[in-house]
Amino acid sequence: MTSAHPSDAQIRSLYAAYLDGWNRRSGAAVAACFADDGDIVGYDGTHHHGRLAIAADLRQIFGSHQTASYVAVIRSVRAAAPGVAVLLAHAGMIPPGGNDVEPQFHTVHTVVAVEEGSGRWRIQLLQATPAAWHQHPEARDALTGELRGLLAPQ
Repeated sequence: MTSAHPSDAQIRSLYAAYLDGWNRRSGAAVAACFADDGDIVGYDGTHHHGRLAIAADLRQIFGSHQTASYVAVIRSVRAAAPGVAVLLAHAGMIPPGGNDVEPQFHTVHTVVAVEEGSGRWRIQLLQATPAAWHQHPEARDALTGELRGLLAPQ
């Protein structure tokens, strides 16, 4: 068991701000969470580098088609080095117009966060990895249930 990171609340809040920006389909809000030279490696392997490119790329993506929204559970926040933390989360994707997570699109979010002075944290890297768990369908089913439990009642 790892102990809580000293800036656990700030890092969790940073990830929540990323999810909120994504779910609002705001490239600017998502990009505001990132370091100037931050990176996103998306679920499909697409790479976005730099806060300005992230904002522009996501503005184009959000403007050209409907995107799924996220619901997520943070698994851990731990120190990697002074001023560097790693957050691990499992996220589910809710398709546009839907009201339930789609298990085939579960993802693991790995976030490397860096402190930029005065206790302000930014995302240096967000990596989205499919969480298919082909050999462990019971784990996928358990995650589906957990994520569904986070959704507002319909």
